[in-house]
Order: sequence, then C-alpha cells, then structure tokens
Amino acid sequence: MSKKKAQAAEKLRGAEGFDTYYSRLYGARWQPLKAALLQEACAAAWRTDDAYLAYFLDRGSIKAALSLPLGGAERILDMCAAPGGKTLVVSSLMDGTAELVSNERSHERMMRLSRVADEHLPPSVRARVRVTCGDGARLCLSRTECYDRILLDAPCSSERHVLSSPQYLCEWSPARVKTLSVTQWALLSSAFRLLRPGGYLLYATCALSPAENDEVVARLEKKFSGVQFVRNLPPVPVSASSFFDGALPDGEPTAFGVHVLPDSCGGAGPLYFSLIRKGTPAAAGA
Repeated sequence: MSKKKAQAAEKLRGAEGFDTYYSRLYGARWQPLKAALLQEACAAAWRTDDAYLAYFLDRGSIKAALSLPLGGAERILDMCAAPGGKTLVVSSLMDGTAELVSNERSHERMMRLSRVADEHLPPSVRARVRVTCGDGARLCLSRTECYDRILLDAPCSSERHVLSSPQYLCEWSPARVKTLSVTQWALLSSAFRLLRPGGYLLYATCALSPAENDEVVARLEKKFSGVQFVRNLPPVPVSASSFFDGALPDGEPTAFGVHVLPDSCGGAGPLYFSLIRKGTPAAAGA
C-alpha cells in the first residue's frame, strides 16, 4: 500500500472515520440519525406469563421476530440466539407441538441464553426449547434441509453500541464491516442449506450499512436456486398483543427487506430484516 493510500485508510479509523463512513452512506441524514442512536433505545417489555419476569427488547427486534411466520412449523432454529430475546418471542408464539433449537456459538453466551429461557419461559414452553452450543456456519456440514423455520440474527457492527463506547469507537475501522459481512454470509448460506423447501428464513442485523444487510442477502440469488424474497410481510399475529404493550414500527422498505431506523421510528432500531422463502424443488427448477 502506498503512503498516500495508507494515510487515507488511517483517516477512516476511529471516531472521525466512523463519521466519514456513515456520512457517505446517509448524507445529510447522518447527523440526526447519529443523534437518535445516542438516545435511549425504544424498548418494550415482553412478558411470556404473569408469573415470570418481563424481558425488555427493542421494538424493532420484536417487529422482526414477529415477521417470521410460525404456523405449521414443527422444527424451528434460532441460529445465533444469545442473549435470548427473539427466542422468547418465537417460543411464545410457535405451535403447541413445535420445537425450537436455540443455538449460540460462545459457551459463555450460551449459558446466558439458557438462563434467560429458564427465567422467562413457563415449563410447558421451556420443555420444547433446546439450547445448544455450536458454530451456525458449520451446522450445515452434518445435515441439510431439516428446519421448517430459521431465525438468523447475525453478529453485526451494532453501531449503536459502538457510539456508546469510547473504546469501540476509537478502534472502529471499515475493515470491521467487511469482516462481519464475511461472517454473515457464512451463517446465511448455512441457514439456507438447513432450511426445508417451502420453509421461511428471517435474516436480521442491528447494523446500518447495506454491506451487512441487503448486500449479504442479495448473494443468495447468485448462489442458490429457489430463493424467494417475501415483499409483503405477514401481519403481526393477533395473539402477540398479549405479550407486550404498545405499537411496533413499520420501518423503511429496502431492496430486499425492511430497515427500522431510530430517527424515523420513535427511537426503535436500528434493525434490518429480510424474510426469505425457500422454493420447493419444482418451483426452484422452473
């Protein structure tokens, strides 16, 4: 790398680089969006049962999890499940005979996930939630097409947390976005292989950059047949209203999904999600 390029790359590091990078993406919107990110997130209390503790989630996260259609699904996977909020949402609304595998790669985070399930789920539901520890990107190496529904809340830049931490902000660089997008693709391609034909996959991040959102899911169409992006999301189940109070954000449509951004959604987000259906073999070959 030339000295000039090295100096330019160095300028894109830390707080200044962070601002430059996202200003290029959002233009004049960046400063109000940044101000919204620095405010307290818009959370809701998810209460699975009056006898159990409430769990607080960003309203954008609830919106995303409720966009995964669960009716008729028997085997469900939450691939990167810790700390466990979306596992609570899915397990609360899945059919009475359905089973949920709630997976996390880190053993420490898996233990936290297990505690969340223990503390917030009634025994009748907890008995159908199996907490596992494994690398989601490698799950497809031992089996394929074995889940009816998959929720993939992928590791991401989480810019809201970066902004709130002087250390993380000082260490930030565009290389982090690129590295995470590689990880996200490995997880997403594994998830699609694990999904049964006719099943649904919901990909989500709390990232701002299209490089971690639309650009990741767009690769599915190039790699696999039978990829169907669901443009018209299913309505929020009526039964969901018994678990939390208040409204959920609509978000902004993107090329392949929806982006909930705090400057336009009352403080909720950021939360990107894309709902994907795997076509049947006949449809895939059509």
